[in-house]
Amino acid sequence: MKKGLVPLVIISSALASLASAQPRMGGGNAINGSIEMTYQSLYMWRGFDVFPNKSAMQVTADVTLPGTGLGMSVDVHRANAGGFENGERWDYNPYYEGSLNAGSQAAVDYRLGYTYYNFPDQANETADMHEFHAIVSLPNVAGGPKLVPAYALIKMWPQSSTTGGSAVGGAVSGYLHILMLNYEFEVPGYSLDTPEQTIRLHSELIYNDGVNLVANLPGGGGPVDHDWSNFVVGAATDIVMPANIVLTPAVNYQVTLDRSVHGSDELWATLGAKFRF
Repeated sequence: MKKGLVPLVIISSALASLASAQPRMGGGNAINGSIEMTYQSLYMWRGFDVFPNKSAMQVTADVTLPGTGLGMSVDVHRANAGGFENGERWDYNPYYEGSLNAGSQAAVDYRLGYTYYNFPDQANETADMHEFHAIVSLPNVAGGPKLVPAYALIKMWPQSSTTGGSAVGGAVSGYLHILMLNYEFEVPGYSLDTPEQTIRLHSELIYNDGVNLVANLPGGGGPVDHDWSNFVVGAATDIVMPANIVLTPAVNYQVTLDRSVHGSDELWATLGAKFRF
C-alpha cells in the first residue's frame, strides 16, 4: 500500500468505528450518505481543463455521522476518451463541518478538510498531491438563505519533492483563494407534485498563487502566474425522482482571466444522478 494512503485508511477506519458506535435514535440511520455519478462535457477544475476538450465522468461517495460534523468523501475522475489513463484521479477527503451563531444574521457556516489526490496509474507517487482547505459562508448576512457569499482558502503541496520525469514537483505548491456568491430563486414547477422548482445560481472568482493543477498530466503547460485566474458563473437545479434519486442538470461558463491557466473561455454542461441513503 502506498505510504501516502496510510493516514487515510486510519481516518476511514475511525469513521467506520464511530458510525458503528453511533446510537440509532428512533430507528434512524447511524450514518447518512450518498453516491453520485456525474457526466461532464468538460472537466474544468479551478480554471484548468483537466482532460483537454474531452468529456469526463465523476463518481462521488459521501458519508456523514449525524450530530458530529464529521464526514468522508471519495471522488473518482476519469476521462471518457482514451489516452488519459494516467490522468485518472482518486480524491480522499475527510472533513468537519460546523456553524457559529446559528439562526442569527451573523451566522457562519464553515468546513475544514484535507484531500489526498492519488493518481493510481502514475508510479512512485510523484504525481500525487495534498490539500488543506477552509471554507466559510454567511447564510443569513443578506437577511435569508437566498443570497450567500462564501470564501475558500486552499493550500496545496506535492506528495514528492522529486519530479521523476513528471512536471509536478513544486509546481503544485501554493495557495488558491476562491470568492463565491450563491443565489436561489423559484420558478413554476414541472408537475403537480412539484409546484415550485428551485434554481441555484453560482459564481466564483479565483486567485491562483502560481499553482499548476495539471502539471503532472500530458500537455500540462508551464509555470502559472500569480494572478486572478478565472471567473465562473453557473446554474443548476434538482429534479427529485423516485427511490431517493435526484437528477441535477447544470450549465457553466468560465471567463479565463489568465492564459497561463487556460487558453480560452469555456462553456460546459453536467448531469448528475445522486442516490441518498
